[in-house]
Amino acid sequence: MAGHSQFKNIMHRKGAQDKKRAKEFAKLAREIMVAAKMGLPDPNDNPRLRGAIAAARGKNMPKDNIDRAIKKGAGGDDGTNFDEIRYEGYGPGGVAIIVDVLTDNRNRSASEVRAAFTKHGGNLGETGSVAFMFDRVGLVFYPADKADADELFEVALEAGAQDVSSDDAGHEIISDPDDLNTVRDALVEKFGEPEEARLDWKPQTMTELDEEKAGTLLKLIDVLEDNDDVQRVASNFEVSDEVMAKLSS
Repeated sequence: MAGHSQFKNIMHRKGAQDKKRAKEFAKLAREIMVAAKMGLPDPNDNPRLRGAIAAARGKNMPKDNIDRAIKKGAGGDDGTNFDEIRYEGYGPGGVAIIVDVLTDNRNRSASEVRAAFTKHGGNLGETGSVAFMFDRVGLVFYPADKADADELFEVALEAGAQDVSSDDAGHEIISDPDDLNTVRDALVEKFGEPEEARLDWKPQTMTELDEEKAGTLLKLIDVLEDNDDVQRVASNFEVSDEVMAKLSS
């Protein structure tokens, strides 16, 4: 079996889909607003805001949208307060799932996330029920054609990255969460903006799924990611190249 990380599985699948850009921009803007509201509006003095802006640039979010979100968050006068919530549970085949949410209505989010799990063969657990199976890391991702693997490896490690892996899908750089900004900035200086630059959950062990269970799990992830309140979904599933090709076709 050719192994795929959960991140690359998701990237592969999304590459075959038409991205819902407006919804994605709305989620990026929400994170920028929260970061600006919680700290200073200057990204140089606000690491979380720097990360949110970098993620938005990686998705080609227009500068005007970014500036507008910063001003709205820094102003803090729209009366909207977002709560950060982490949901944990299990999907088909016993796959562990973490769902990070930013919401202005906790009851709505809880109901919708629970319904998604129930409908697609999963169940929500208590806080901490699966998080121990993941490590909190900084993640930077470049498409394969954006950088030479050997050169990127050297720059990333020199900047403090913990691990670098490259294949046909691209280059995945893992760092300690506290080093994410330093690693990302060093890479940006050499290779330009990455496709992804954010905090992530890295599974310690993977759970292999057959085609049927993988198909159901991907439907669950699609429903969760389509939810306006859901910022990120992490999981520890793994499938073969053959199965992923069938599911992506």
